[in-house]
Amino acid sequence: MRVRDLSLSYGGEPVLVGVSLQVGKGQYVSLVGPSGSGKSSLLRAVIGLHKPSAGRVEFECAPADVGILFQDDALLPWRTARDNVALGLGFRGMERGKALAEAEAWLARFGLSGLGDRYPSRLSGGQRKRVALAQVLALKPKFLLMDEPFASLDAIVRARISQELVELVERERISVLHVTHDLEEAIALSDTVHLLSQGPRARITQHYPVPIPRPRQLVRAHMHPAFAPLLERLWRDLSREVDTDSRAEAA
Repeated sequence: MRVRDLSLSYGGEPVLVGVSLQVGKGQYVSLVGPSGSGKSSLLRAVIGLHKPSAGRVEFECAPADVGILFQDDALLPWRTARDNVALGLGFRGMERGKALAEAEAWLARFGLSGLGDRYPSRLSGGQRKRVALAQVLALKPKFLLMDEPFASLDAIVRARISQELVELVERERISVLHVTHDLEEAIALSDTVHLLSQGPRARITQHYPVPIPRPRQLVRAHMHPAFAPLLERLWRDLSREVDTDSRAEAA
């Protein structure tokens, strides 16, 4: 996927200006930036929910091969966990019995064996997130777009789901564009991190290659010699963006 010189405006007011980035096959790319920098807006422009005022987005895979995971899950409350995971498979034309069996296998993969008959209201937040992830990944996307998908989870559940995800992404060579506020998460998961400047008229100001080898264990990634210096640099550059905006408001 390539974003080429993309600009985006709301009501005539510029939000993003001249943003370019690329996600190659099997690459995990994260996007960070201050609140209000347009991270989620960029993601929505990539999937076609917002029309850019300039520039373009190019995918090398078909729309059906793109999976989307937002912060709030999209589970249907009147369907069981199993039926929610099987829903997209049914839309793809898979026979119902096979779709349900495939859904059960994905639930087991994410530690949800025995919970397939439960409705979303009877699942914890972490369990619902696992169901939502299974729902997307059961369709075997080649490209995955994520907008703060783990922000509402506690630290232990978040770490477990993140590790499960990164193992699958590495094994299946899935390309990922991930919007997050968590700098440590961005470094631990990614091959490259991009920093957006403070909005309005936000743009990508820095690119950070992550020299931590794969396959990657996220706990060990935090102990890699490159991790702390990269986190310090990213934090310093992000703080500079926030401080610049504060000084502009004061003036």
